Amino acid sequence: MNVPHIKQTLRSTRRLAEILKVLSRFGFREVIVDMGFDSWLPGIKKEEKPGLPTQEATTFSRPVRLRMVLEELGPTFIKLGQILSTRPDLVPPEWATEFKHLQDNCPQVPFAEIQKVLADEFPGRLPFLFASIEQEALAAASMAQVHRARLVDGNQVVIKVLRPGNRQVIEEDMALLENMAQFVEQYFSNLGYSPIAVAKELARELFKEVNLIHEGQSTERLRRYFQDDPNVTFPKVYWQATTRNVLTLEEIHGQLLSTVTPEQLSAEERRAIVARGTDAIFKQCLRFGFFHADPHPGNIFLLPGNRLCFIDCGMTGQLDKKTTEHLIDLVAGVTKGDIDKLCQVTIELTDIDPALTDRRDFRADLQELTTHFQESDLQHLDITRLLSDFFGMLQCYQVHCPSDLLFLIKALTTIEGVAERFDPEFDVLAHVEPQIREIVTGRYGFTAIRNRIEKSLAGYLNLLEYMPQEIQRFLDHFRYNQFTLNLEIKRLDHLAEKMDSSSRLMGISMIISALIVGSAILILADRISGAPGILGTIGIIGLVMAGIYSAGFVAAFLWPKKRK
Repeated sequence: MNVPHIKQTLRSTRRLAEILKVLSRFGFREVIVDMGFDSWLPGIKKEEKPGLPTQEATTFSRPVRLRMVLEELGPTFIKLGQILSTRPDLVPPEWATEFKHLQDNCPQVPFAEIQKVLADEFPGRLPFLFASIEQEALAAASMAQVHRARLVDGNQVVIKVLRPGNRQVIEEDMALLENMAQFVEQYFSNLGYSPIAVAKELARELFKEVNLIHEGQSTERLRRYFQDDPNVTFPKVYWQATTRNVLTLEEIHGQLLSTVTPEQLSAEERRAIVARGTDAIFKQCLRFGFFHADPHPGNIFLLPGNRLCFIDCGMTGQLDKKTTEHLIDLVAGVTKGDIDKLCQVTIELTDIDPALTDRRDFRADLQELTTHFQESDLQHLDITRLLSDFFGMLQCYQVHCPSDLLFLIKALTTIEGVAERFDPEFDVLAHVEPQIREIVTGRYGFTAIRNRIEKSLAGYLNLLEYMPQEIQRFLDHFRYNQFTLNLEIKRLDHLAEKMDSSSRLMGISMIISALIVGSAILILADRISGAPGILGTIGIIGLVMAGIYSAGFVAAFLWPKKRK
């Protein structure tokens, strides 16, 4: 008997019951019934008056009520909602917009519990790392709590500590969500994406968020990229005092942009802030291929001299060189109205079925998309709107978009929001146009074309060099009949299931037929004998059994195996 597994199952059952009760309390009882969970928890169905008053539950819209559900269920679901706010390909746009309002503020954890976490993370080393730690928290969120401290060498730092027990709660919640995703995928087939794949992707993003070593590595990487930039910086990471559950960063002495009123600054200062923030994000996205995915004003410090310092690098995105080139091809294809290029870029960037790009309606939608941007030159092209419209069109065809590209749109949209707040007249695209033009030139310039030609020639020469050996190996295999044929038959399990089902149905049909024929023979023989006896009774029993089998056969055939 696996006792830990039993305990895990009991905890998951209790957590599922809690989730269903919260959903019912906020007016989602019909969802529970539709998914069949009411039979598992009859109390949900029979509850007449949920905890939330009916009038209040019906006053708010469904997106608002679901956002309240996520806040009620705790840190895992708050973070999931924040991640889903960046994924309008998975949830409707109005839901994604509402999820951006998720409140992440929580009451402080008592310092005694924080002290215990620190003692467990640095056993016997805590007095040799920190000279002092302030008991009053600077900030308290659902995932972690931040305290000001001073290292033994005198450096002023802040320590970010994962809340006690959060990791276990998150792991249990994600295991439960993955099990629920398997249930949804089994019974709902027309969602346009795989719930299991989405659950795994969300789990991967969530575990990145709670792994403070990952956040430290991201911060260090971005700090290294901007080490020679006098206008943009990132906090220093103190690795000797950093673990999976504790992150120690240098204390930034400045003012958060979220607390700065634009009227407090001069026009030149506002323009400098917007220009430097825009430069920083576009450099990260287009030049370095690694970017801060959530650069809102609450994550940016304003330092003396209008310098900017970005913090909270837990949510990041990454674009490889190939993806960046495809994005450039996308911009070029839209501005030139090249539908064939756009179809090829779509195939390269997403998991779309290539046959879909040959459909007339798909190509017509691409043509309609390009008409809105063909008259714009590169200097005034709204890249954020272009990417949003492009991936929004793909969502209509149930095409799953890469998460990093959606993070890119989120980052660009967020920094444009900062620009609109501090300097509404600032033209973001005109400001970064030299960077974009430099990248486009690097993609299509003479030097880039020459390098691609040289690389292709080197590949062909390498192929010619090894071709005689490959031909000789082929002939050797042919001579000794040593060919190996590897076939991959997709949906083989589905075929085997159908064959098994067909053989069972055939067997049942033969049994029913044999009962009917045998029973009829017995009844006929009994009547011919002229004296009714045991043969007729057995024949009647056989016909009754045949009828029962037939009814069960029809019921099993008509019973729905999968909901749509």
